Amino acid sequence: MTDDSRTEQLLAALRAVAEPSRLRLLFIISHGEFNVTELTQIIGQSQPRVSRHLKLLVDARLIERHREGSWVLFRMAEREGPDREMGGALARMIADLLPADDPMLARDLARLETIRAERAAAAAAYFRANAGEWDRIRSLHVSEHRVEDEMRRVLGSAPIDSLLDVGTGTGRILELFGPQIRQGIGIDMSREMLAVARARLDAAGLKHCQIRQGDIYHLPYASGSMDVVTIHQVLHFLDEPERALEEAVRVLKPDGRLLVVDFAPHELEFLRETQAHRRLGISAQQFATWCHHLGFDQIETRVLPPPDDIDQGLTVSIWLARSSAAVSETAPANMDRRSAQNGTAPKVLGVD
Repeated sequence: MTDDSRTEQLLAALRAVAEPSRLRLLFIISHGEFNVTELTQIIGQSQPRVSRHLKLLVDARLIERHREGSWVLFRMAEREGPDREMGGALARMIADLLPADDPMLARDLARLETIRAERAAAAAAYFRANAGEWDRIRSLHVSEHRVEDEMRRVLGSAPIDSLLDVGTGTGRILELFGPQIRQGIGIDMSREMLAVARARLDAAGLKHCQIRQGDIYHLPYASGSMDVVTIHQVLHFLDEPERALEEAVRVLKPDGRLLVVDFAPHELEFLRETQAHRRLGISAQQFATWCHHLGFDQIETRVLPPPDDIDQGLTVSIWLARSSAAVSETAPANMDRRSAQNGTAPKVLGVD
C-alpha cells in the first residue's frame, strides 16, 4: 500500500467515525459479533438507519460483514493483510479510547448484555436437548480434561499469533487456547453450534476470538495465513477427511502446525447409527498416509486409552504435524534424532 493510499484510508476512517451513532456502533461491535437486528435493539434506531451507518463503517474498513446462512454479522475488521491492517488497528484504538462509563455507552452495554443473556439461554436449551447422547459418548473415553491437558502439552505454552479451529462446535478449543493466542477463529456449519460457541466465548470474555459459519472443505481464509490449525473430533464425521486436511494445510503458514484429535479405530456401530459418525475412528497409519500425501510430517503422537472400567471404550489419538520443510529445519530439537535421520516414524507416547 502506498503512502497516499494509506493516508486516504486513514481520512476515510476518521470521516466514518465522525458521527455519534457510528461511534456507538463501533464501541458495541468491539465487544463481539452482532447482526443488524441485535444492533438495532441495542442502539434504539431504525434498521435502515443502522444499516446505513454500518455500510459507512464497512466501507472505511473499520468493521467487516460476513454472511452466515440467512444472517449477516458485523465484527471488528481483522488485522490480516497490508490493506486491512490500518483499519483493524484504528478501529480497536478508537473503541479503547471511548469511555465505558459514558451514560449512553453504558446503556448500550446494558442492552448488549441482554442480547448475550438471550444467546446463553438458547445455548443452554440446545445443550439440554442433546446432553444425553453427548454424556453417553464421553463416558466411553478418557475425560475431556485429560485430553485438553495433553493438547496443551503437545502444542506448548508459547504465544500463538493466529489459530483457526475447524469444526469448532461449542468453541471449547478457542476457550482452551484463548489466553495464549492473539487472534482465534472458529469455523462450523451448524447454526445451533455457532450460537453455543458465541455464548461460551462471551462468557469467557474472549473478545479476540471470533466464530464464523463456513465449509470445512472451503475455508474462507487466504493460503499461508494461519500459525496453528486445530481439528478436534471432526474427521470421523466427514466423507472426505483428507480433503479437509488438505484445506487446513493450505491456510497454514510454511512453518505452521496442525493439531488433530480423533478417536482411534473402534467397533461401536451405534455411533454411526445415532451420531452420524462416517468413520469408526482414524488409524495412526491412515493419518500418517494423509500427512505424507500433504507434505507434512508427524512431530508427535499421543494415545489416550479408555478408562480401565470400560470393556469396549474409545481410545483418543492426538497428532501434531508440520510441513516436511519446517520439520527438517528443527528435527534435532523436536523429533527423536534417529527418526529425523532415517525417516522412521516419530515417537508415539502412550498416556495412561
